[in-house]
Amino acid sequence: MLDTASVPVQRPEDRLPETPLAGEPRAHEPRPHTSSTGAIRTLGSNPATAPIMLHPGDSISTRRRVLYIILLGALTALGPFTIDLYLPAFPVLEADFQTTSAAIQLTLTGTMIGFALGQLIVGPLSDKVGRRVPLLVVTALHVLASTAAALAPTLELLSGARVLMGAGAAAGGVVAAAVVRDLFGGRRLVVMLSRLALVSGVAPVLAPLVGSALLAVMPWRGIFVVLAIYGAVMLVSAMVFIPETLPPARRHERGATTVWQRYRSVFSDRVFIGVLIIGGMTFSGLFSYLSASPFLFQVNYAFSAQEYGILFAVNSLGVVLGVQTASRLAARFGPQWVMAWSTAVLVIAASAIVITDQLGLGLWGTIVPLFLFITACGFTFPCVQVLALDRHGKAAGTAQSIIGAVNFGVAGMISPLVGWIARDAGITATTMASVMVGCAAVGVLSLWFVVRPRTVERLAP
Repeated sequence: MLDTASVPVQRPEDRLPETPLAGEPRAHEPRPHTSSTGAIRTLGSNPATAPIMLHPGDSISTRRRVLYIILLGALTALGPFTIDLYLPAFPVLEADFQTTSAAIQLTLTGTMIGFALGQLIVGPLSDKVGRRVPLLVVTALHVLASTAAALAPTLELLSGARVLMGAGAAAGGVVAAAVVRDLFGGRRLVVMLSRLALVSGVAPVLAPLVGSALLAVMPWRGIFVVLAIYGAVMLVSAMVFIPETLPPARRHERGATTVWQRYRSVFSDRVFIGVLIIGGMTFSGLFSYLSASPFLFQVNYAFSAQEYGILFAVNSLGVVLGVQTASRLAARFGPQWVMAWSTAVLVIAASAIVITDQLGLGLWGTIVPLFLFITACGFTFPCVQVLALDRHGKAAGTAQSIIGAVNFGVAGMISPLVGWIARDAGITATTMASVMVGCAAVGVLSLWFVVRPRTVERLAP
């Protein structure tokens, strides 16, 4: 249900600053006026008939809205690219540092730990002091840590730099989602968050492919230079184009003044807990595929690196299809009912992979239901964010930080189960899909016994 309390009566000092784009006249922009209900009325030649804007972002021009989608999407992608971009360089790192593959994998574990902890810090902090300061400070940390990783002479220093890189990348996704929640609500919130969910779903799949392409033209240290440049571009863009969307008056509203109060308000919400579990399980199922697929397709099915890349690209289209379709269906029918279908498809598709593998139906028996599973992930991700953030406008940063930390933390713990199950016989479609079935089943149970779709009110306009 729309959190109308998150749209306060604006005083002049609390209004959202508008940094005009080049060539965009400021003088002709409509001036907002707030009613006693907190709704914003855009003044024109006749204030009495001017349209009522329920949320600050409703009066933002289409041009600026597109700019926000691009910038906030790029900030969201910084985290997945920081985690996954260097994965193809693992064998090279192992040879350069003359160490074991397990030691190299610990650098990935450290990155995910830093990313999860960073989100838990940045989210509540952004609710307390505003969005811009945490975003700028932590993104600057990412740039410095990426530079340190590129110059690291030892594996120990590289590991430390990777932890800081993960923490530095945490601000992007958390603050991006919080900014969207500050500006939008109701059905427009569904559309905006679906764009970020698209990036969140596609970026982890595409990052290893981009990393492979970079390794073809530069040494592994160049990947961290690219990440440093990426972070620097995001830092400058945030400074220039992203205004403060959480005015001082809203940072000290009753019931949301301390970190503890924000965490308590979020964790006391049954629906939030339910969608948190669904999101974590869906993300874990996707990561189980990501961690197992190199062995499954390149070893068992003898894919070349190029063929494997094509498979990744096709599956990423499934995420795009799911997210874009879900945004329209959720706005019309409600995100909880979209998840009722998508979580069921997750279970059916993952189970189909096990069945077809046991029947010996070969490659097509695996990749067809796998595509359906990944598409269902695309349907689920934006619905999780919408249900979680629409209910917690006062603590949007805190709520998003918890979602991100749980997604990556739980996925980091569950995805290695594929290798543990296959420790004797090797990774097969059955061992991969068995973990995916378990994750999907937990998501279905959480939807119907914790969220309980019939008790969730539909989104307001």
